Amino acid sequence: MSEKDPSVSDEEWAAFVEAAKKDGVGVGGGGGTGRGSRSAPAREPEGWRSGPAWQEETGRGRRKRQVKGVLGFAAAAAVLLVALRPQLVTDHLPEALGGPGETTPLAAESARPTAAPSEEAFAEDPTLREPFRGSPALRWSDGAAGIETPQATAVGWMSKNEVGAALKSAKDFLVAANLDPTVVNGGRPTAALALLDPHQPDVLPAMEKGLTKATEKNDPTLLFSRFSPAEAKLVGSVVKVRGRMTLENGKGAYANYVLIHTDYTFVYPVVKVRPGADEVARTVARRQITFALPDPDVYRATKGKLSVSRMNSSVGNDACDGPKDGFFHPIFAEDRTASPGTDPSGPATDPYDRSKDLADLPQECGRLTRS
Repeated sequence: MSEKDPSVSDEEWAAFVEAAKKDGVGVGGGGGTGRGSRSAPAREPEGWRSGPAWQEETGRGRRKRQVKGVLGFAAAAAVLLVALRPQLVTDHLPEALGGPGETTPLAAESARPTAAPSEEAFAEDPTLREPFRGSPALRWSDGAAGIETPQATAVGWMSKNEVGAALKSAKDFLVAANLDPTVVNGGRPTAALALLDPHQPDVLPAMEKGLTKATEKNDPTLLFSRFSPAEAKLVGSVVKVRGRMTLENGKGAYANYVLIHTDYTFVYPVVKVRPGADEVARTVARRQITFALPDPDVYRATKGKLSVSRMNSSVGNDACDGPKDGFFHPIFAEDRTASPGTDPSGPATDPYDRSKDLADLPQECGRLTRS
């Protein structure tokens, strides 16, 4: 289906899916397995000299964990779709099955979406060759290409060139923290740490402590995407990314700050570290991070370094009862089979839904609608 000339719009398809659900016909993904998710409420680190204090905006530092339940796919759905409107099926089929497929890359995200990506008629399981099959991320950008910076302009105390350098540093941090293969596969995020301001009194020390011995308070996965090298590894070299970055001059408590707001979702296909392992699971991490650039003439700050004024994260398919060791712990179908009846019963969440602020989502362990 072409974005410029779609035979069926996303809105029309979503409306049809919803109508089908009300009629009791399954149009959701098949082959679901147990999935866990966790998220952390927004936190604001301490300020510099007289800057804003660290605040727990939504309670204790908890991270939502959710588990994906099995979504049934009824054979009658395909019959109903064809009978009512054949193009609704053919336009959403992969090319190998006779339709044009949903493979055209999406345009960059310029504003917060108003709804979650529409569900696919045939949500297939991922494979080693096609790790993003059956996922909305199939049409997302690959890696760093998905992190686009806004046009640099003079803001507050910073010149256009200084803003341009700060935007580049923000992107470099997100790449180093979430896309560097060494980091994703369990290594130390050295390049990302080097971009943080050592004068900020809590973030860098907390991350350093967490990388040595992780705790719920000092948890490196609040900022860094890491899988235990003894447990899971990335399939291939591509991580799918979607999101946006905005810029503003701080006001009120953040006067004399330039703020860079980032909101990105990263999709990681992983496989168990075991000879012959071929089951692919996907972990979906969304991060909302605001970087602050305080005026060094007003605050004790290192010019050219980033401070973190707010961070919030949600991770889909990360075990609810996993150890607090600074790594993601994805759940595979075989794990769920080995331990039946352990799925969380909390609220259901779509990890691909970017229409809501993370602070507005439930914080307890829940269920994923898809991964």
